[in-house]
Amino acid sequence: MADRVEEAPRLSELAPGVLRIRIALPFPPSEVNAWLLRTEQGWTLIDCGVDDPTTRALFEAVLADPLLEGAPVTRLLITHFHPDHVGLAGWLAARTGAPLHMSRVEWLQARLILADPPERALAAYLDQYALCDAPQSFLDHMRRRGLLYRKWVGELPYAYAAIREDDEIAMAGTSWRVLMGEGHAPEMVCLHSAERNLLIAADQILPRISPHIGLHPADLDADPLGAYLASLSKFAQLPSDTFVLPSHGEPFTGLHARIAALTEHHAERLARLLDFCVQPRTAMETTSVLFRNLAPEQIGFGLSEALAHLRHLVRRGALVQSRDAQVWRFERAAAP
Repeated sequence: MADRVEEAPRLSELAPGVLRIRIALPFPPSEVNAWLLRTEQGWTLIDCGVDDPTTRALFEAVLADPLLEGAPVTRLLITHFHPDHVGLAGWLAARTGAPLHMSRVEWLQARLILADPPERALAAYLDQYALCDAPQSFLDHMRRRGLLYRKWVGELPYAYAAIREDDEIAMAGTSWRVLMGEGHAPEMVCLHSAERNLLIAADQILPRISPHIGLHPADLDADPLGAYLASLSKFAQLPSDTFVLPSHGEPFTGLHARIAALTEHHAERLARLLDFCVQPRTAMETTSVLFRNLAPEQIGFGLSEALAHLRHLVRRGALVQSRDAQVWRFERAAAP
């Protein structure tokens, strides 16, 4: 893949003591936001993009930018384990000497994926895709391509500092309370400043798209969509005019309206699935009612998302899951 061309400005002041870094990505979505928050000791960097030459060059420029006023990065705070958030953390820790802060589950998840033999994980994904009745062409593509986590995530420091729900962290002249998001990632760190009416929302609440909610082959009995919808309730308790700093897209106001839209979006998709599954359907078949023109390279993403919605309906007793000829099928449950 050709190197990405960075656009200026990539670093800007969003509010006093709060800087935004726009980081280009080599996969959808095309960009992720990272944040620099001023502290008495220097700066806290929140998230960092993938580990590749383009992102390293960007951060070399950021660290030397006059907006940092010559102060060092003294803390790396990573919201969750996905490559576009944690990928460059190891390189930055070595480059700056700053300690890494993450929630325990997200830290363990990243370390587990990096330590697990890639062929073992790939086999688990292929088994799940086969049970979904994925096309043979996609299975062959995945065998050739393999999993990409290690491509975008560098080796992490051995030690970290754990972040917990309701922790208070001083940054940008105020105190930030930790709120944990769920569903998109198991224990995603979000940060709310009541005094400044700011929410660093990570991928929990995005302005234009719904975060990916998928079922992982290592945890097939989980209900990530149920966890996501439940965790939205704690964010709905924040003021409606909260200024939201999302990981993807532009900062925005209108928190309550966006939470309502996300909830309605998933309710509509669940209703579509119930209507479609009046007869037994494979997960692959259900992607046709959840997505428009699902690209071949996005089949894995689509199946993971479909399974999360199907699993939620099974948990609610609205669908029944069965296995026939090595393929899962989902059908509307009989009326009581």
